[in-house]
Amino acid sequence: MSVLPFDQRDGWIWFDGALVPWQDAKLHVLSHGLHYASSVFEGERAYGGAIFKSTQHSERFRRSAELLDFTIPYSVAELDAAKAMVVAKNGIPDVYVRPVAWRGSEMMAVAAQDATVHVAIATWAWPSMFDVEQKMKGIRLDIADWRRPDPKTAPSASKAAGLYMIATMSKHAAERKGYADALMLDWQGRVAECTGANVFFTRDGALHTPIADCFLDGLTRQTVIELAHHRGIEVVERRIMPDELGSFNECFICGTGAEVTPVSEIGPHTYRPGNLSRTLVEDYSAAVQPIAKAA
Repeated sequence: MSVLPFDQRDGWIWFDGALVPWQDAKLHVLSHGLHYASSVFEGERAYGGAIFKSTQHSERFRRSAELLDFTIPYSVAELDAAKAMVVAKNGIPDVYVRPVAWRGSEMMAVAAQDATVHVAIATWAWPSMFDVEQKMKGIRLDIADWRRPDPKTAPSASKAAGLYMIATMSKHAAERKGYADALMLDWQGRVAECTGANVFFTRDGALHTPIADCFLDGLTRQTVIELAHHRGIEVVERRIMPDELGSFNECFICGTGAEVTPVSEIGPHTYRPGNLSRTLVEDYSAAVQPIAKAA
């Protein structure tokens, strides 16, 4: 299926404080962010024109940049307003929202303290991957060869562009084998996350999820934990080893793109998406929709 390249689409992008036509939002090939990965971003969704947890995303956006030793030159309130402006200007109420910040072209070396920090915000249509019944069939995951790094070797609490290199490689490898995504282990061989989503398992009525100390503690992950607590479902954040994968009843992944999506298979291990997964699929859908209705 042919997909229109992103640089050839129409619409508006917020670029360094102003709305510009989509195809005019450009940067130079010698930008530091391209060569040295001095770039951070966010992945958000708007439902009915309102961005879910917009302020929390803006706060994390700024924290991510600070971990990479640069400052985003806009406040959280300014970022929230800019995102809302782009959603409204593009006129599509249910969209993916992508803020991105990067060091510019003033310096082209490892050190780039004086490079200008640029910020852009784009939105585009990205419907839910599946309806509820399709989701409940579950997706298939491979087990990646690449591992999430020791947090002493990478800014794992930052949504930094460079951390997604191994995610892209792992997802490509999984898709070549017919899987939808890949489960990644951490540098010590423990279960971590998928290439762009966090993972949960169920056993004896409780949720089990890896401790998010070497990968991003996703805002969708935090939402799922809140929803589970509201239901009185026990959530156990702990170290999970690969040899435990066969002992769980259900599995699902969660993230801005995936929302809450059950899993039917991880490598040789199979799962039957059931009541806990369905409950959280439906609760998450309900949690994001009232935001739109109140807007």
